[in-house]
Amino acid sequence: LPYCVASSGTLERIRYALDVTGLLTLMEPHLFSAAMVARGKPAPDLFLHAAASMRARPRNCLVIEDSPAGVAAARAAGMHVFAFTGGAHAGNPGLKARLASTEPDFIFADMLQLPDLIAGLGARVRAS
Repeated sequence: LPYCVASSGTLERIRYALDVTGLLTLMEPHLFSAAMVARGKPAPDLFLHAAASMRARPRNCLVIEDSPAGVAAARAAGMHVFAFTGGAHAGNPGLKARLASTEPDFIFADMLQLPDLIAGLGARVRAS
C-alpha cells in the first residue's frame, strides 16, 4: 500500500525524526508538511494535499494520528483515522479522552497492533 508522512512539523523536523528512527529512506520522498498548505490541522488541507499528491481518494485513506487536532483534520478530510496513544508524549492523562472526543475509528497504544487494525478496517470497508 502507498504511504506517506503528513505532519504539522517542518520538513527539516520531519526528516530529522525519520532519520533518527531509521525510517527516512522508507518514507522519502512522500513527506508533507503543514508549511505546504494554507491552513494546518485541524483544517483538512494537509491531508487533502497529501492524498492528492499520492493520487489517492480521501475516503480510501487511513491516517494514524496522535493529536486531537490531527484526528479532527482527518475526519474533516473524509478519511479513516486511528488514534495512537503509545508515544512518549501520551503520558498526559487527558489525551486519550480528548482523542476519543474527536471520534477516531479506533484508539490504540501498541504499534504492533497496527497491521491487524488495518486488515480489519479493510475488511469492514469491503463489506460495506
